[in-house]
Amino acid sequence: MDPINHFGFSYNNNHQHLPIRKFSQAARVEQHQFQSDDPSSWDTLHHQHLDDDNVYPYDITASADSIEHQFVDTFFNNDHYYDVDFDLDLDLDHNTFLMPDDNTDVPMMIQGSEHDHDQDQMRVNGVNDGLQLVHLLLACAEAVGCRDTRLAESILSKIWCSANPLGDSLQRVSYYFATGLKSRLSLLQTNINPNGTVSRGVTLPPEVTREERIEAFELLHQTTPYIEFGFLAANEAIIQATDPSVRLHIIDLGMDHVLQWRSLIRTLGSCSSSSSAMCQEVSPKLIRITGVLGDRGDIMELETKTEALVAEANTLGIELEFRLIAGPATSEMLTRENLSLKEGERLFVNSMLHMHTYVKESRGSLKTILQAIKKLGPTLLTVVEQDANHNGPFFLGRFLESLHYYSAIFDSLEASMGRNSIVRMKIERNHFAEEIRNIVAYEGTERVERHERAYHWRRQLARAGFQLVIGMKDRHATAMKSFKSGDGHTIGNDQKGYVLLGWKGRPIMLAAAWQPSSPPS
Repeated sequence: MDPINHFGFSYNNNHQHLPIRKFSQAARVEQHQFQSDDPSSWDTLHHQHLDDDNVYPYDITASADSIEHQFVDTFFNNDHYYDVDFDLDLDLDHNTFLMPDDNTDVPMMIQGSEHDHDQDQMRVNGVNDGLQLVHLLLACAEAVGCRDTRLAESILSKIWCSANPLGDSLQRVSYYFATGLKSRLSLLQTNINPNGTVSRGVTLPPEVTREERIEAFELLHQTTPYIEFGFLAANEAIIQATDPSVRLHIIDLGMDHVLQWRSLIRTLGSCSSSSSAMCQEVSPKLIRITGVLGDRGDIMELETKTEALVAEANTLGIELEFRLIAGPATSEMLTRENLSLKEGERLFVNSMLHMHTYVKESRGSLKTILQAIKKLGPTLLTVVEQDANHNGPFFLGRFLESLHYYSAIFDSLEASMGRNSIVRMKIERNHFAEEIRNIVAYEGTERVERHERAYHWRRQLARAGFQLVIGMKDRHATAMKSFKSGDGHTIGNDQKGYVLLGWKGRPIMLAAAWQPSSPPS
């Protein structure tokens, strides 16, 4: 009779010696030496070094049980915060807990003063259910990583019993991660060659339309601080680095909307009408914006939006010009001639949630883009990114990292919009679920959501010849004081120049301004 594991499944397979409990670096290296689905894994590992805790941030002596308990506990107890190394101004109610509801046995917000024995017991039940769901997700990820499709499908059938896109935040995020695992399985089953290798370049049809994706992004901007945080930080850096005597030229990498520039124009417009001497000193009269579209950009659609913004700018006394270039950007495209740079302009390069798409299979492609940007001689390079390590060399590590990250986001969405919000559902299904699927299901050039942590960006930009702008963090902090972040969201800096936005102390977004450390060659 086949042995039975703690999930209740037969576990008689070639990978029985690779339990999910093995979180040590040595075990993972051995596990993936001949099984890594990403051909760049060892190149990436070489750059990050085997002894670099950034690849595997978990204590190798810690048990998976304790890690999973801590992880699940964040959904039920708001007193648990992440340990971070930046100053925060926490605005939290420590008497509030996430507790299971009597009827649905899923978390709901109640006040700590209403605790009683029954509610404590329900919390225990909720945590146990959450632990079981996380156990199943990690076991399924291991089976998928080992290409054990039969075991993975068996575990998925169990996950579908608990994961629910309409449930609590843990159930919802689990549903989308399970969907990503299902997509990865589908790609494995259709792309395995007779010799056991996996074919590249095959993708699944998108699950959301372009219209749904754009709507979800705009809703995310309207209802949460994550996008507006990036706009405020980048725009403040640009405004503080200019004056009315020069023309501005902004290169927008991966342009897919005009939301950021509407915010900039309105800020400058309010400065133009202000009697403040400081405002008058930073309000330029001519702004040129060159938008280099990303892979999914639509020039015709953007032209309509830019025309409307130009008309609005004119009413504010600002001359605004747009030029759109089909992307994606390459080092060959990013030249002074192709971008029509003019003498006397103050050049800014802006990357809003786009720089990570240049990482690709190795960081060499990112370095090439950064070096091309440096040759343009910009006054500033403004970078806004998701502060997460979703580009580790091994699938299991990326899976667990991304599960932690998006769980925090889903928790924040429910706290701000509620369980039954249609807007929240659209944001999760049409925006974040697509990111999750790309991280979990794809490898190679098809995996574009390669988010990095702040220290990785600092290292890569420094190697390409950029340095953080001294004092910029203080001006960002001043701009952020008027920012309505809401309960649970935290804004601070990491003492090295980054401005960070987090949820309950867990960094979610980062923003920074960079300048060339030496004149362009």
